[in-house]
Amino acid sequence: MASSPPLPEVQPASRGAHAAPRFAHQSEAEFARLLDFYGVRWEYEPRSFPLRYQDGALIEAFTPDFYLPDYDTYIELTTLRQSLITYKNRKLRLMRQLYPDVSVKLINKRDYLKLLEKFGIDPRGRAPVPKIDRILFTEREIDLRVDELGRQISRDYTGRELVLVGVLRGVTPFMADLMRRISVPLRLDYLALSPYQGDDSQLHFTKSLEEDITGADVLVVEDIVDTGMSLHRLLQYLRRRDPATIEVCTLLDKRARRLADIAVRYVGFEIGDEFVVGYGLDYRQQYRNLPFIATLAGE
Repeated sequence: MASSPPLPEVQPASRGAHAAPRFAHQSEAEFARLLDFYGVRWEYEPRSFPLRYQDGALIEAFTPDFYLPDYDTYIELTTLRQSLITYKNRKLRLMRQLYPDVSVKLINKRDYLKLLEKFGIDPRGRAPVPKIDRILFTEREIDLRVDELGRQISRDYTGRELVLVGVLRGVTPFMADLMRRISVPLRLDYLALSPYQGDDSQLHFTKSLEEDITGADVLVVEDIVDTGMSLHRLLQYLRRRDPATIEVCTLLDKRARRLADIAVRYVGFEIGDEFVVGYGLDYRQQYRNLPFIATLAGE
């Protein structure tokens, strides 16, 4: 088995025209560091969109906080009081009417806190671990869907050199079940990314790729794809190793939280903006061993 050299720490992505902006709010600075860490290029307030005129004079405009050029998407953070959320939602609806081809997403305070928690920051303190609320997918439903995915992947990769690359740690149960349902020959490897620390530290791989994937068909296997930012960086890393193709298979797809619009070919289940645990997914390392997937109370 050929071993690839370890990946060095990755420099932050280019920030476009705004190398050192003065952010209006601390949450914007934190969000910018998060984007830098995962290699997502951004620009700060690069454009204002006219919304309303009166007697030929502009009286209202909308200036989103961030622009992600790789995904042609604008991001507006709303982390303050509810009245501002209502105000910005109104402006956002008007903008979408006037500029239907412009992609813009609003992140409110609740979503922002969940985003930080997803990447290892606990801004709300070490509160008790919530209890299970309701089961989204039973053990039987998961088993049937994984079987369907295995058969579909087997058909699509017949006669090809398939390499499964799992993203640790939550993918473990899904990867184990999925690979046993794939009937074509395959190789297996894992990657693990360093967690975001909320400072200027750089992303690196705590477990790098060992298999040689040059000229191979790579299938990245994830437990869940939500923001897409860590997957964005992982795909950049794999593409530098010259595989023939790269596709993504995820057990859960949470498109409501997507920031980096990554193409996902194989999806087990689509879910809404809910925090889920079980079947490898955790909350502070709890609930990974549940055989089903469930939501948490109050999340």
